[in-house]
Amino acid sequence: MTEPIIACEYVTLAYGREVVLRDVCLDIPPGIFLPFVGPNGAGKTTLLRAIIGLLKPRAGRIRTPFDRQVAGYVPQHKAIDPIYPVSVRSIVSMGLYPELSWWRRATRQQRERIERALEMFALTAHADKTFDRLSGGMKQKTMLARAFVTDAEVLVMDEPTSELDAAAEHALLERLHHLTTAHGKTVLFAHHGLNHMTRWSDRIVLVERGRAEMVAASDLPHRAGWMAELLESGG
Repeated sequence: MTEPIIACEYVTLAYGREVVLRDVCLDIPPGIFLPFVGPNGAGKTTLLRAIIGLLKPRAGRIRTPFDRQVAGYVPQHKAIDPIYPVSVRSIVSMGLYPELSWWRRATRQQRERIERALEMFALTAHADKTFDRLSGGMKQKTMLARAFVTDAEVLVMDEPTSELDAAAEHALLERLHHLTTAHGKTVLFAHHGLNHMTRWSDRIVLVERGRAEMVAASDLPHRAGWMAELLESGG
């Protein structure tokens, strides 16, 4: 079997005395496109933050490759400061900061990576606009491009399709899925619903009632309760 790129071993996560998730065991293989789905407040964001090291487990252990290379991380759109007086291109360029000291200029190859990221997320025409002038969807795409330009092997995204209409959401998920199939990236992301997720992945992490488990997408129609409601409503 393929060695997991990320492993959660009996992980318990809490804020103060409030336990959010308990005894989470996940073996996440490399090169997977993996949605994390569940009701609002179930702990999807908490689990993703713990995976990238922003939250220390109360118990258990999380093994990742991030001591070698940090993950490309995209927080929820509402967590991004809307007053950002720099251009889209400058924000995307920030993804290169771990590679550059403050006195070094980007190389030609790095500048080409920036332009590819802008093109991939349809931002080329908006590259010189300041962040505060963008729509919510364009701001989200800018942060996705910043994560992509890092060339990280793992991308972790919290609700990356928020504020996108159905057509834009489909296009973005298609781009992200392409990163796994064509570039071998591992893409983990929280999503607001189950609708159409089986089109993109054969496995899904379900987060509910203090638990998180990876299940086969083919099993979803047989699950009861909130999952059936989400499948019907798309959110």
